Formats: sequence, structure tokens, C-alpha cells
Amino acid sequence: MRAIVMMTALLVLAGCNTISGAGEDVSSAGKAVTKTADDVKN
Repeated sequence: MRAIVMMTALLVLAGCNTISGAGEDVSSAGKAVTKTADDVKN
């Protein structure tokens, strides 16, 4: 039973880390688009 709880906790933590990484990727892409739009505007 304890092993199942530990495995579940590891999977949840790994999932959160992956979602966080994806959020950073999307944020980075958004910043790049904004910078390009600002460069074209100026």
C-alpha cells in the first residue's frame, strides 16, 4: 500500500513539473512574438 502511495505522489509531481515546463515554453513563445511585433512596428 505504501509503495502505491509513493508511486502516485511521484507521478503527480512529475505531471506538475511537465505542465510547468509547457507553460514556460508558451510564455517564451509569446514574448518572442511580442518582440517581433514591436520590432516591425518601430
